[in-house]
Amino acid sequence: MNNDRRYMGIHNDPRGAMNATGNIIRDAWVFGLLPETETCEGWLPGGISDLYEKVSKAWEPFAGIPSRLPPELFEKHQRIYAAAVERARAKGWDPDQEIEDEG
Repeated sequence: MNNDRRYMGIHNDPRGAMNATGNIIRDAWVFGLLPETETCEGWLPGGISDLYEKVSKAWEPFAGIPSRLPPELFEKHQRIYAAAVERARAKGWDPDQEIEDEG
């Protein structure tokens, strides 16, 4: 994402937004930093960067580990990420292909 482009929105992101930007948005939903209806469509890179800072701060008490979340947040995390994986697979995302591409 270069500095003059706006984000397409998590639901418009190719292969289901299984990338860093998608994770930032999903984690913002988990922590209640954004409503789950906010897709960040049209956001400038600076807005995503600011959201990243807020999400990072929210993860600090849990060391970024979902299993350390309180039960209600852990359940929300599981629900949001399970739906994301399902949506991404429907768009053709294959996690095994990602590993092969990196290797």
